Amino acid sequence: MDAAAGVNQGNGFAPESGAAKIPERLEKRHKARVEDAERRKEAKESQSVAEEKEEYFFSTFNTELASIEQLLSSCSGAEQAVVMQILEEATAKTVQLQKFVNDSMLFLTQYQLRKTQAALQKLQTSLLRPERRLSPRKIQVDGAAASEQCGFSNMSDEYLTKTSEEIQKRDVLLTHLTNCKVRLFGSPSTLHLKHIDGCEILCGPVSSSVFVDHCTNSTLVFPCQQLRTHNTTDTQVYLHVTSRAIIEDCHGVSFAPFSWSYPNLEDDFSVSGLDMNRNNWSQVDDFNWLAAGTPSPNWTTIPEADRKTHWDP
Repeated sequence: MDAAAGVNQGNGFAPESGAAKIPERLEKRHKARVEDAERRKEAKESQSVAEEKEEYFFSTFNTELASIEQLLSSCSGAEQAVVMQILEEATAKTVQLQKFVNDSMLFLTQYQLRKTQAALQKLQTSLLRPERRLSPRKIQVDGAAASEQCGFSNMSDEYLTKTSEEIQKRDVLLTHLTNCKVRLFGSPSTLHLKHIDGCEILCGPVSSSVFVDHCTNSTLVFPCQQLRTHNTTDTQVYLHVTSRAIIEDCHGVSFAPFSWSYPNLEDDFSVSGLDMNRNNWSQVDDFNWLAAGTPSPNWTTIPEADRKTHWDP
């Protein structure tokens, strides 16, 4: 009897133990299914969010791009002063569009990023076309007679100066200068610097834009409304600018506040229309640098201890 009971008890325990494990296995399977369903749901939601972000990005990007292109198209046939206002507005919008791309880089694919960067590059080229038309027809960048130029060209190792009466409200061109010191008093309308090597160039307040191209190992000092710098290396810029400075295809460029003083400087500021109290000298936008949250390696600020404050001839 005891033996049979033992057997019965033994037979009873085994099924009871197996039955106890069944709910545990079911619970694990259920939990796994729930977790898998949650993962699929999160993945679907994440994909949906990414698609919404992409849709918003390209809708906004294309709208802003078309707006800037339409703005630039209005330059055709406009007066110079109007063109300058349009360019300033279009440049500011382009900078904002670049920042929008920077902020969206995390969810854009490499193909999408290359596509938007190509569109931005094309837009920047379009910005340059009206700028080139701003140079007066009399002023030839290369080979013009000196009597036709307001400025200097093809000179080396010279001290060069223009008086306020010579340049007031005119377009000034400096090109192909090497190891020269230049002093421009007064208030030019625009200032164009091209192929400058080893020079020190100081200029009074420029009422609109300064355009710099192919400048090396030089020091530039001027106030202006807008600065556009291209293909420039190892150059210091002591700047007063009321909008934002822009560099492109540059490296080794450094900035400090404008620090030149001469008699009648305040009068020239008044003639130029520039705000003496508004200086964005350290607000530089690099059109070649799209890395979000990382400063461009192509420009720096000059440490205070290293800034020049005296500009004797």
